[in-house]
Amino acid sequence: MTRFRAPATTANLGPGFDVAGAALELWNELELTAGGGADESHLGVRAFSIYASPAEWAFEWTSRIPRERGLGSSAAIVALGLVAGAWAAGVQPDVEELLEAGLPLEGHADNLAPALAGGVCLTWDGHLARVADDLPARPIAVIPETQVATAESRQALPDVVPREDAVFTVARAALLGASIASGDVRLFAASGDDRLHEPYRATAAPHLAELRADLPDGALAATLSGSGPTVIVWAERDISDELRARYPHHEVLTLRIAQHGAADAA
Repeated sequence: MTRFRAPATTANLGPGFDVAGAALELWNELELTAGGGADESHLGVRAFSIYASPAEWAFEWTSRIPRERGLGSSAAIVALGLVAGAWAAGVQPDVEELLEAGLPLEGHADNLAPALAGGVCLTWDGHLARVADDLPARPIAVIPETQVATAESRQALPDVVPREDAVFTVARAALLGASIASGDVRLFAASGDDRLHEPYRATAAPHLAELRADLPDGALAATLSGSGPTVIVWAERDISDELRARYPHHEVLTLRIAQHGAADAA
């Protein structure tokens, strides 16, 4: 028996649309044993089969990451399949090779990259860079009971945005990059807004606008996690009790940036 694990992720980080993502300390697991009878239609088994035949293996999946909530549940499953398949095949692809192999199944590099590499990652043109081990604030996930399908959420995005919205988002993306590089809390707080994707997904996450309009004491920013509906409140301290009081029907999880990704687990 061999066990693998892969972290949840939060993608975009506000203005870092389709580029930035961070791994979170919330883990899915795979227990791989000799056997057979795998469901070869399962997303993780399909990822496994990129490197090794699943016919001689039994797969037991433990899923702790809420599905269709914008926390990278499918990316974690793909990452688990990839690293387990590479292990079974006796090969050691680097993280970019794993990313390239998994993208046809996952489709979103900004989710899959931190699931594989951990930390804070940027992706572009099939490339990956782990640019930081942490962010200048603590992530607290506010998770509604509702679900959002990423494909449907993406269809809500316009093909064209006003120039002023593009300029606004480019400026915030520059602040985000600078805050990641420097660890500057002030720059990170200033980066926490977007006009490229979040306004068009806001219907499924009304608590994003509510939180931005009235951030709890100790909070720096709030960003939509992936395509939502989860919102990440970025805080200087643990303010989960206040968030639970505000949103009694939501799950509130105080998390940390995960230092390891699935590529590190074996």
